[in-house]
Amino acid sequence: MQKLPGSFYKRNNVCQVAKELLGKVLVSRFNGIITSGRIVEVEAYNGIIDKASHAFGGRRTNRNEIMYANGGVAYVYLCYGIHHLFNVITNNKETPHAILIRALEPVLGIDEMLQRVGKTKPDSYRLDNTLTRGPGNLSKALGIFTFHSGTSLGSKELFIADDGFVFPKKQIAVSPRIGVDYAGNDALLPYRFYVKGNPFVSGKPK
Repeated sequence: MQKLPGSFYKRNNVCQVAKELLGKVLVSRFNGIITSGRIVEVEAYNGIIDKASHAFGGRRTNRNEIMYANGGVAYVYLCYGIHHLFNVITNNKETPHAILIRALEPVLGIDEMLQRVGKTKPDSYRLDNTLTRGPGNLSKALGIFTFHSGTSLGSKELFIADDGFVFPKKQIAVSPRIGVDYAGNDALLPYRFYVKGNPFVSGKPK
């Protein structure tokens, strides 16, 4: 298993990068504890021209400033004051493209993930599939918080790796993003990519 190189992230087409993240493995290593999951659902956000993006119109705040960094760093923000949502920054400096990781299929450290999310049964992830389904759940399971925003995805603590696994093309589906109705016509853009039939995929758009 090898970490993705910086060149993987520093590409112009955010949708292409998003699709290629499917099947890759998101890994956290905090305090010597390793947890990981295979990416099965993502959403692309196309920077200043995308009304669903935090950077639409060139908006810059203390929270989203990291979106303008060179690709290959984490952008983690708080949603509804509760959920820590993990995003991958792509493209080059001053082009604020981002990819929200919406769901993972657990790989390593499942017992630790269960403790982090407050589940008691060691096999409950097989029963209800909620352990890493949805962006808030996966961040909690992997121990990712807003203070990890800005972390290099080439670091020892937080990275995305390629273990050679590839989902068949026929399993990859495309749809509009979820929960971005405020974005008007941009809410209809086909920027969500997911693995059909995978039980950890977070849901279907309306």
